[in-house]
Amino acid sequence: MIHVYLDDYRVCPKGFVLASNAEDCKQLLDLEQIDILSLDYDLGWAQPTGYEVVRHIVETGRFPRQIYLHTSSAAGRIQMYHLLSSSAPTDTKLFNGPMPDTLLNEIAER
Repeated sequence: MIHVYLDDYRVCPKGFVLASNAEDCKQLLDLEQIDILSLDYDLGWAQPTGYEVVRHIVETGRFPRQIYLHTSSAAGRIQMYHLLSSSAPTDTKLFNGPMPDTLLNEIAER
């Protein structure tokens, strides 16, 4: 299992695979088992957003075990959280915010 960090701007945390755009993230979702997925919403001017990734997750049913929303876009976070919370299976943990530092440190030390 891998951890995936979707972001076009921020530095990828240690222990995560970076997906810098929606298409890369969707390919990882299709090809890999993902433990933790951390999503940004805005991925560059005129580029597909994190919401497109969320739609892909829902349409394919390939839910990671944990999903965090680290985006600074309040509207984007609400949109992604709403679709995920209404569709995620009970064994997927959904967090309406970024990963806590304690979790990031624990993963980085592995």
